[in-house]
Amino acid sequence: MAESDSRLLMLIDDEPAQSRLITALAAREGWRTLVVSDSETAIATLGTRQGMQLSAIILDQWVPGDDACELIRQLKERRPGLPILMLTASASPLLAVEAMRAGANDYLIKPVAPDRLMQALRSATKQEAPRDELQPLTEKLSPLLDFDSMIGTAPNFRAALAKAAKAARGHGSVLIEGESGTGKEMLLRAMHAASPRAKAPFRLINARGVPANSIESVLFGHEQNAFPGAFDRQIGALQHCDGGTLVIDEIDRLSEDLQAKLAETLRSGIVRPVGAKHGFRVDVRLLSASNLPLADLNDQGHFHPDLLKEISSTKITMPALRERPGDIAALARYFLGKIGEQPGLRSLSISDSALTLLSAYDWPGNVRQLQAVLFRAAVFCEGQTLTIDHFPQLSELLGEIREESAKPIQEGVGVMLYAADGNLRPLEEIEADVIRLAIGHYRGRMTEVARRLGIGRSTLYRKLADLGIDNAA
Repeated sequence: MAESDSRLLMLIDDEPAQSRLITALAAREGWRTLVVSDSETAIATLGTRQGMQLSAIILDQWVPGDDACELIRQLKERRPGLPILMLTASASPLLAVEAMRAGANDYLIKPVAPDRLMQALRSATKQEAPRDELQPLTEKLSPLLDFDSMIGTAPNFRAALAKAAKAARGHGSVLIEGESGTGKEMLLRAMHAASPRAKAPFRLINARGVPANSIESVLFGHEQNAFPGAFDRQIGALQHCDGGTLVIDEIDRLSEDLQAKLAETLRSGIVRPVGAKHGFRVDVRLLSASNLPLADLNDQGHFHPDLLKEISSTKITMPALRERPGDIAALARYFLGKIGEQPGLRSLSISDSALTLLSAYDWPGNVRQLQAVLFRAAVFCEGQTLTIDHFPQLSELLGEIREESAKPIQEGVGVMLYAADGNLRPLEEIEADVIRLAIGHYRGRMTEVARRLGIGRSTLYRKLADLGIDNAA
């Protein structure tokens, strides 16, 4: 950690509690933090011996208020290469655009999760080839997808949507697994919106974003004086969602004891708040998500088998974006249309060369990262079309793709006709993919699927059986 020990962070913040928190978080990775409480001191500090040692700046927008972007410009004028992260309570896309154009490297919405803060600092101060184009910026935009407009024709993606569409109409638990950024949370929200409980109470909790010592109270509630600091009685999410739906994202982050308690609650239907002598019977539908395969965690002894059984009546796997590269062009155009609706931005087209470049990248951050890259490119685009020149970091990572040599992106129907060896796939496999695509496209409405395929409903079900296709997948 010798290199990290030399890194100095200047925090421009006048909130002592927040300053202590950020200082402590940064110290975990070897950062020293210099806290200043106003704009004038921050600018003056840049010219000092200590200021010349700075590796990054975090600016709380509250300190300069409406002049935050102007302060960013002044700091950048004096130290152009110094990364600046803006911390704000505002989720306004317009403020994000203005801050980035002023020179901010990233934009963090309070309360910021520790992992998010550390990731932003690490990305902003990397010494290798610049990757700031790949910053996770999508928290600035409202969610862009709903159940009816999730973009993609890849068979594995449409199969996941079809299974979700069928499960949404039921009352059983659903587990969605997949890498971060694949759209698990959006699919869970869409399932709730399409479910019989759509108008009933709903709450979404990300287990990673809740402190470990608070998550039990958040889920189960607590009685007054149940533990030091419990000054009032608190209703937990399970009781709040009685008759409705509770979504737990990153459920694998729950402690083993809490997993066991949640499993018993789901089995019995009885919620017992912390410190309570009696429980409360509830009817809650639990939808959950995990970035990691829970069966593997269970095999390794890191996930409670009883909870896995209770939450996985239906299991859906969201494919990574690299597993459906044919969807990138359609996703890019969709996101650009939505980004163009944001204040301070406009609708843009995208060239074939740029789409070729985007399709060549493996997108470890998946759909969320693609949206972030397009957002950043749109912010700085002065013309009407995004080209490869608007993605310099991707070009550096993947090599140059010349405009005149780029092939038009073919957006097919999502059914592969050829195998990896170049030969045609068997007709049976192609037919199975077409049926899966149709089930996904028409969201599991089997009468409509049969009508659109031009076959009878009984014929469709016979084909499902013959081809070994679950009618939800």
